[in-house]
Amino acid sequence: MNRQIFLSSAAILGAMTASERMAGRYLRAPDGHPENTKTAEQLATEVKAAFQKSLDTVREIAEKALADAAKGNNLASDVKEKADEALIKMNGLNEQLTQLEQKMARGGGGDEDERKSLGELFVSDERVKSFLSSAPSAGKIDIRLKATLTSLTTDAAGSVGDAIQNTRLPGILPLPQRRLTVRDLISPGRMDGNALEYVKETGFTNGAAPVAEAATKPSSDIKLELITTSAKVIAHWMKASRQVLDDISQLRSMIDERLIFGLGLVEEAQLLFGDGTGQNLLGIVPQATAYAAPITIAGATSIDMIRLAMLQAALALFPATGTVMHPADWAFIELQKDAGGNYIIGDPQSPLGPSLWGAPVVTTPAMTIDKFLVGAFKLGAQLFDRWDSRVETGYVNDDFIKNLVTILGEERLALAVYRPEAFIYGDFGRVA
Repeated sequence: MNRQIFLSSAAILGAMTASERMAGRYLRAPDGHPENTKTAEQLATEVKAAFQKSLDTVREIAEKALADAAKGNNLASDVKEKADEALIKMNGLNEQLTQLEQKMARGGGGDEDERKSLGELFVSDERVKSFLSSAPSAGKIDIRLKATLTSLTTDAAGSVGDAIQNTRLPGILPLPQRRLTVRDLISPGRMDGNALEYVKETGFTNGAAPVAEAATKPSSDIKLELITTSAKVIAHWMKASRQVLDDISQLRSMIDERLIFGLGLVEEAQLLFGDGTGQNLLGIVPQATAYAAPITIAGATSIDMIRLAMLQAALALFPATGTVMHPADWAFIELQKDAGGNYIIGDPQSPLGPSLWGAPVVTTPAMTIDKFLVGAFKLGAQLFDRWDSRVETGYVNDDFIKNLVTILGEERLALAVYRPEAFIYGDFGRVA
């Protein structure tokens, strides 16, 4: 927006006088008079020359004073006054030169680069000066002052902030994910239909013994139980408009990834702690054997307890193939040090994965903190997939007329735990 000023010649003269009184922002030339027509560089050159002249004067007076002092003469009072006057002038010029150099360093424009008031802009305008120099008795002059452009977003002259484009990183930042590995410990399988039947061994008495010639041979007993379970569905969905899926190419892949990842989170918790009610799997922990150290170790550490749990499984004829624990418990174990301050478990810079006593350690937040699960996962359990994890898209209800799409992620699986004694579930005992 432009602002127009229409002033008579008398008003111009009055405004000029008032503006000159109020402005007072002139760069001073070396002689102390206003020098409004010179640039900062010209003034700096002149001030520097005056400063050098004053410096020479001071040096000349000092050399004369030293010569008189060498002859034993006292410094005359008039010489002392000249020296004081020269020093004061030199210091003033030095300060002025410093200010000019700072102005030029900031942009080289002096007062021309500073924001001026309306009166200052008026009296410095060349058209105003030309009009006044003609000694007018009447008439007017039209001056258009354009507003200063700023980054403001308010409804005001010069506010152009709304046109500034922000810097934005492309795409969507990914959410943190955790590695899912409990499934990897268990033997995989496929199934047909909805029902899964398997035989679970619940007891075994070994009567095998050396037998003498013609003697009666001993018998052994085994207790079996037929277990029937069904495949359980784990599913969730999201809705999205067709427009947003077309406009944000990354969004569809992100939704697919999050749906699959969400299925895995629930699956891992079900494999460990599912209670078998309703549509829950019957997980490993509810069927596992409670930890009971086969031998007594004084002051057993967490590492000792894992070894004793492996011994317990081995005595049940199911050598352990892995351990599951919370990441906090694994960190506690890794940070254990000996008396010399050396880490007991591995090297902090080692690229090797977690393991204890020759078996891999799976760390997952799905496991309860301060608990551990040790077992023969490959022999003791099997996971049966009826539907692999998948993502499907379709219209539900009035999605079609609303340009909406329903994106569904789901899987269907069953878990068989053949040997409960193959799994040992225990408590580290560090958390009350």
